[in-house]
Amino acid sequence: RVIESNERLFWTLHSAGWAGFAIIYYIGSFLHDVRPIWVFIIMLNAYAGWLLTIPLRYIYRWARKQSPLNMIIIVIVSCYLIALLWAVVKNINYWEIYKHGYRPDEWYMYFTNTINSLIMVGCWSGVYFGIKNFQMLQKEKQNALKASTMAHQAHIKMLRYQLNPHFLFNTLNAISTLVLLKENDTAEAMVSRLSDFLRYSLDNDPIKRVPLGQEIKALRLYLEIEKVRFDDRLEVLWDIDEQCESALVPSMILQPIIENAIKHAISKMENGGRISITARTFGNDLLMEGADNGP
Repeated sequence: RVIESNERLFWTLHSAGWAGFAIIYYIGSFLHDVRPIWVFIIMLNAYAGWLLTIPLRYIYRWARKQSPLNMIIIVIVSCYLIALLWAVVKNINYWEIYKHGYRPDEWYMYFTNTINSLIMVGCWSGVYFGIKNFQMLQKEKQNALKASTMAHQAHIKMLRYQLNPHFLFNTLNAISTLVLLKENDTAEAMVSRLSDFLRYSLDNDPIKRVPLGQEIKALRLYLEIEKVRFDDRLEVLWDIDEQCESALVPSMILQPIIENAIKHAISKMENGGRISITARTFGNDLLMEGADNGP
């Protein structure tokens, strides 16, 4: 949740960064002989840095919308002004609390140690822009992956809607032949099966999964149409376990396999052939087998 929310991420990293600054500052104080009150000074300085750098977030957010040159100028000026203000606050904390109300001889002494403050604010700014650029890069990658996925899905749907012209031509030719032979009942049944098969192939989303039983039902329609064309040259053997019918499979996954078997095997055999379709369950897995053989 912290990473996905920019607001939570900013406050978490912002607070953790200044807490880390205070800890490092405190550890560094071990090198010097300082009084216990120095810990309070460190906390005040860290809190002042935490508070003063918050406006930079909104300034940088606005600066990112400007031209590169203007953005650089805004960032540099903002960093310097915040660093200058933070240096004044640190000096006041040090002189008023640690030095018991010490006053420097010259007013410009309040702006000493600005370079150290500028380094810290510059590091804060660098981390901010680094994280923002990383987030933009990740977002671009996600958009690219999303676009690729959508293109893949569109390609699948396009292939789904491109009916095999040979299958459709041969079926319509077979229906025309049946009508000429006045086998109207067979032609009517073939038209009905073709209509049901086309409706199933166009209505179902190829991205979603469907029960195997529904897929088998559509495959039977397809094979019944092909059997009218091939007559006794095509034999189909079904061996479907009832427990498999509720298993979810990609829509229209079987039809292209059977179509290739008919196109490249059955149609080239003088005496036709046999297509065997088997479905079994092994534990939670579904196993399907298909084969086309000679007579």
